[in-house]
Amino acid sequence: MCDYSLHAVASRPAKVGETLITTTFRGTSTRGFASPEELDVAVCLLPGTELGFEHNVRYDQRWIWTKTADYKVGKFNQFAKGEPHVHHDAVEFPDGSAVLVTLLVTGQRVKVLQLPVQPELQRGEAKAAPANRSAPIAQA
Repeated sequence: MCDYSLHAVASRPAKVGETLITTTFRGTSTRGFASPEELDVAVCLLPGTELGFEHNVRYDQRWIWTKTADYKVGKFNQFAKGEPHVHHDAVEFPDGSAVLVTLLVTGQRVKVLQLPVQPELQRGEAKAAPANRSAPIAQA
C-alpha cells in the first residue's frame, strides 16, 4: 500500500528481490520507497512485506534529531488505519517497535526480501479488513 499522501504520485507494486531507496517524492513532503532508477514512482508494499536494510535503519525524530534503530530488518505494516489524514505506513521491527515510513532518512537502500502470502479469493468471497494495530510508533 502507499500512504494517503501519495495519491497524486505515480506508483507500482514492489517485487521480491528488488533494491529500493528511501526518498522524498517531488511535490510532497512525504517520504517513501522508490527504485533508484525511477525516483518519481512510489513503490507500494503490502502489509507483511519483509525488508532488509543495507545498514541499521535511520529515521528522524522530532524533525531535529536523527536516530538509528538497532535493526537492519523489518516488516512493512500499517497503523491507525481508522484515522484519516495521518500517515499509516510504517516499518515494524522484531521487538514490536515501529517507525513511520515518512520519517525514514532519505537515501537508505533496502531490499524486498519477501512479499506476504496472499491467499486467492474464491469467487464472491470478500477480503477481510486487516485489524488496526496499536504498537508504539516513532512520530515527529
